Amino acid sequence: MPKRDFEEIKKEVKKLVSEITEVPEVQLKEDARFSEDLGVDSMMALEIVASIEKKYRVVIPEEKLPTIRSLENVYELLNGIMNK
Repeated sequence: MPKRDFEEIKKEVKKLVSEITEVPEVQLKEDARFSEDLGVDSMMALEIVASIEKKYRVVIPEEKLPTIRSLENVYELLNGIMNK
């Protein structure tokens, strides 16, 4: 996947996370921890994962869910899944 396209996906994912967490995009740091820094609970986390899976038609393996702790983690995981 071209780098530019993935940059676009990162922006979209950030917007999606911003909407679910109700944290303005400008305040959403890529290394902010979902639960500790953003107050994401398990329901929000599931909503984030479900939204990403639906939007990009990917399946995030259940065993990977505990590794999703920040936007950076989401980007890494998506990049890995989409480049298979």
